[in-house]
Amino acid sequence: MPKKIRIYLADDHQVLIDGILAVLKTNPKFEVVGYSLNGMNLVDTVEQKKADILIMDINMPQKDGIEVLKEFSEKGFSCKVIVLSSYDDFKLIKEVLKLGASGYLSKQCAGDSIMEAIESVAAGQDYFSKNIQEKIFSSLTGNTSASENYEIINTMLTDRELEILKLISMEYSGKEIGEELFISANTVETHRKNLIKKLNVKNTIGLVKYAIKHNIIN
Repeated sequence: MPKKIRIYLADDHQVLIDGILAVLKTNPKFEVVGYSLNGMNLVDTVEQKKADILIMDINMPQKDGIEVLKEFSEKGFSCKVIVLSSYDDFKLIKEVLKLGASGYLSKQCAGDSIMEAIESVAAGQDYFSKNIQEKIFSSLTGNTSASENYEIINTMLTDRELEILKLISMEYSGKEIGEELFISANTVETHRKNLIKKLNVKNTIGLVKYAIKHNIIN
């Protein structure tokens, strides 16, 4: 029998916890190993429970989600984190991604996508609910300024790869990128695959996350 995905929940609203529990119990691949109504001692508790994935609200009493993510990073724990939030502010999304979150779900549509998010993150992929993806792409459109990390990243990527990474992050299609850079769509696809391999990500969303984390786009 396949190993179940062990999940821990953290949110200060019991009603939301109960709703998520009800949804996850319908999937035999998931096992909810516990939940918390605040962020105090959350990191150590999740580690003790041997959870694979923490689904966490960003706003919690005693210790908020940002502090929890920083603590995970400092302690080097391997549990993956999916942020659950009512907020879709791009600055907040960028901050949690830079702190290592693997997913970001809007509470408004969590019921529709939470199981897909868990399976994606458990498989090593990043996951954003559709409205969060739209928020990311709309916030990036037209913003291709270089960052303080540009020179470091430039040692890994060619100028062409940087151009394509920025345009992918702005939701340009392969055809649109080709027209912008005067290259074929096939050449664009080759560059995209090379970027995925070189940056060790799983898909296009992974490329966007990489670009955000390393300040290639702002």
